[in-house]
Amino acid sequence: MRSSSPLPRMSRRGRVTIGVLVGVFVLFTLLGWGVQAWTDWLWFDEVRYTQVFTGVLATRLLLFLAVGLGMAVIVGGNLWLAHRLRPRMRPHSPEQATLERYRMLLSPRLGLWIALVAGVVGLFAGLSAQSRWNQWLLFRNGGDFGVEDPEFGVDIGFYVFQLPFWRYLLGVGFTAVVLSVVGALAVHYIFGGVRLQGVGDRMTNAARAHLSTLVAFFVLLKAIAYVLDRRAMLLEYNDGANVYGAGYADVNALLPAKEILAYISIVVAIAIIVFSNAWMRNLVWPGISLALLGVSAVAIGGIYPWAVQTFEVKPSAKEKEAPYIDRSIKATRAAFGLESVTTTPYAANNLTPPASLATDTSVVPNIRLLDPQLVSETYTQRQQVRQFYDFGEKLDVDRYAVNGKVQDYVVGLREVNYRQLTPQQNTWINRHTVYTHGYGLVAAPGSRVVCGGQPFFVSGFLGDPQEQQKQQQGQAQTNEQCAAQTEQVPAKQPRIYYGERMDEGDYAIVGQTDPERKAEFDRPVGEGGESYTYTGEGGVEIGSFTRRLLYAIKEQESNFLLSDAVNDNSKLLYVRNPRDRVEKVAPFLTLDGDPYPAVVDGRIQWIIDGYTTAATYPYAERINLQEQTADELTGRGTFQLARENVNYIRNSVKATVDAYDGTVRLYEFDETDPVLKAWNKAFGGDLVVPKSETPVELAEHFRYPSDLFKVQRNLLTRFHVTDPGDFYSAQDFWQVPNVPDAPDTGQKQPPYYLFTQFPGQESPRFQLTSAVTPNGRENLAALISGSYVDGQPKLEVLDLPDQTRVSGPVQVHQSMTQNGNIRQQLNLLQSAQAQVQYGNLLSLPFGDGMLYVEPVYVKTAAQNAPPLLQRVLMSYGDGGSYVVLANNVADGIKQLVEQGKQAAAPGAPPPTGGTPPGGTPPALTGELAEAANRVQTAITEVRAAQTSGDFERYGRALKALDEALTAFQRAQQAATAPTPGATPGATPSGSPPASPAASGSAAPTPSG
Repeated sequence: MRSSSPLPRMSRRGRVTIGVLVGVFVLFTLLGWGVQAWTDWLWFDEVRYTQVFTGVLATRLLLFLAVGLGMAVIVGGNLWLAHRLRPRMRPHSPEQATLERYRMLLSPRLGLWIALVAGVVGLFAGLSAQSRWNQWLLFRNGGDFGVEDPEFGVDIGFYVFQLPFWRYLLGVGFTAVVLSVVGALAVHYIFGGVRLQGVGDRMTNAARAHLSTLVAFFVLLKAIAYVLDRRAMLLEYNDGANVYGAGYADVNALLPAKEILAYISIVVAIAIIVFSNAWMRNLVWPGISLALLGVSAVAIGGIYPWAVQTFEVKPSAKEKEAPYIDRSIKATRAAFGLESVTTTPYAANNLTPPASLATDTSVVPNIRLLDPQLVSETYTQRQQVRQFYDFGEKLDVDRYAVNGKVQDYVVGLREVNYRQLTPQQNTWINRHTVYTHGYGLVAAPGSRVVCGGQPFFVSGFLGDPQEQQKQQQGQAQTNEQCAAQTEQVPAKQPRIYYGERMDEGDYAIVGQTDPERKAEFDRPVGEGGESYTYTGEGGVEIGSFTRRLLYAIKEQESNFLLSDAVNDNSKLLYVRNPRDRVEKVAPFLTLDGDPYPAVVDGRIQWIIDGYTTAATYPYAERINLQEQTADELTGRGTFQLARENVNYIRNSVKATVDAYDGTVRLYEFDETDPVLKAWNKAFGGDLVVPKSETPVELAEHFRYPSDLFKVQRNLLTRFHVTDPGDFYSAQDFWQVPNVPDAPDTGQKQPPYYLFTQFPGQESPRFQLTSAVTPNGRENLAALISGSYVDGQPKLEVLDLPDQTRVSGPVQVHQSMTQNGNIRQQLNLLQSAQAQVQYGNLLSLPFGDGMLYVEPVYVKTAAQNAPPLLQRVLMSYGDGGSYVVLANNVADGIKQLVEQGKQAAAPGAPPPTGGTPPGGTPPALTGELAEAANRVQTAITEVRAAQTSGDFERYGRALKALDEALTAFQRAQQAATAPTPGATPGATPSGSPPASPAASGSAAPTPSG
């Protein structure tokens, strides 16, 4: 049979054309990489964190070269060896005749072909390896945790720092061997070492020795994999107990099985080499050895553990899995910082508003009415002044000491929102050289509203505070003081060059050669505005032609070279979002989704909480950060976290970004975190500022981070149960309630910051709090709070009794808003021209009971009308017995206290169908008794309708209850005269309230 001719050669012109195209592509690719690397170096030099840039870059290059060259040498070497071991003589056959054309193509340039294949394999291996720079740095610099795993007694540091990289190297080894086997087999086949046709052996001795040795190496790697799998078992999910970590069947069946399989793998590897080359010199027995390994893996590593799980564990899983559930509980609490949680029983058995509410000085005066999400619009409308200023979708809550009094403030920065520039304003010159910065931190006390429901602004004034006071008084048409007379939270440098409203492309070019020429718009004054020239140290100098050309290429913008706005003194400010800035400086940190500004020593600083995380903590629960931190505010003023699976987290760093010059500082917060120590060591040992050197004034503004709190809160819904048996039964688990005013959305209620005092606390604290309810029910189970005490995080739980009558947030909101009298008042606020919006529903423990406060805002349909606080919903006890809708907190407290007094008075109707504290009321007779029985019957029907879940029936029951109460009032008025001087919202002595909620027989709200 005539062999085919070699493939036709490409013409010289074609080769030149392809060479030019490849050269141009490589040139532009290298140019892009070079420009990116150069500008990154300049940026890191500006923020003085070049050790991060060089450390990460050097590590990536090292891994790329080491793994890429290693993979290329192994694969290329085996290809070369396969060709070297080719037979000199090949039997004649049609198969060999067909292969001859390929041998003629490959043989003249075989070295080039082998180098090309090895180079491509090494390139992809190196690109994969360079992304493992973080694992390598932890591998090199990680230390001990000082805690041993409960199964092997190995320090946790091995699992966090060593195991991930060992498993990666093992994967590289498997890939190298598999590619070598495939490549060597192909070369042996092409050059006759392996034949499918012809007489004699199908494989030469040399080819058999080569390929069997590679297969033996593969099996040896499998033995190593079994050894590492034994350790990795402590990270797997235990389906039988619904926790992470090795369970009974894993420890008693799978663990010894993997050890046996490791020994079997070693024996099989030796058998493959011996039987293939030293003894029988065929592939029958090596094949049998591999088959036995596969059968052993299925039988020992699969069937046997399955049998133990099915026939031994499942029938008595609660007892069998108890020790391993205990391990998971302890590991999870340790990995997520739950070990030091303080749990305090709180009876919450007082359902009547105490008189001490009226005289309290620690809780009531600090009730925060301003909702950071709702009042953002109010800040924008009242403090915006120009349409391009913006405060974002959500403000922040911080605390300040003003005139010797510490209280919480709702704060926001007046930033430039480039998306709000008009088409005329949105030119390159205006966008990047004129509108460069915002102005002022605007703050208002969280517990005070003025002038028709507006915040009382105390800082961030653009001009004369007294002039602004007159303007707001004119808008509110009142003589009430609408703003502070002076700056109560003064900032020496109020300009905002770095803020949350600035995206990647929102760079600014600042600096002028002529000090008299001020190009930047600073702030509006009168009908015009003042100008300004940036004088800070931030920014990359771009005065030289080389720098301008560099950034013209980077930004693909010729104006860097052509515009007069770029001069010898120009600086370029970019990466201006504080969170992005810290993320670039510390790429090993997971950043909290809610940065917040604070005035520290007269300068506005962004504070961002940084977390160190790991995913290989033995027996600890593994969670997805994005899922666990999502709630109503995610994406609406807070950043959504990445889908990162972790089972260890620490708030190890407090990062700051100066809003004026962009200076970044990383302050150590957790001095005991081994992961942060490893990263600090990896970058020279001085990457983070020691905790002892943190400025005191800055530390005063540190707050418990919201994303960490949400993770810990969600875990506590299960892991507050520390008894393995109870944990397995899952009877005492909790859940995070949905948003009270929109429970059907399925969004979780966000935690909220309060400056308040909980039972057991010596004084008011600034703390992050959240309510939780029993799993599958809506009554209140516990209150969880996180705060700092003496600079250390403190997580506390107020645990209510299992059978408490106290309602949860969803029930409370429904009880308050469905109260007949209050519903009427709310309907008056709501119309086609106005919309009622509800603020944070606060759950405040007070006087052995629960006080609930929910601000009510009204937003009119007028264009750009902000929501204004108009009323305050307040409730005490079980959420429905004592309810008021007041003009302010003081009035609401007064009415609640009066209701409590009325309920305690002799002859008062029993609240919630119970007996009043004052004793047994006198028996009712005649029509009054008949009307009271009708009320009781209606209450019973309301509760039955709620239980049935029939909303139509529930509505009819509420209507019947309202009619029964009206009839009771008429009967009571016919029998006795009303008590004169009763407080509005309270009921006369001896008479029932005018609505279901105020009657002590509050209509229960339907669950779900």
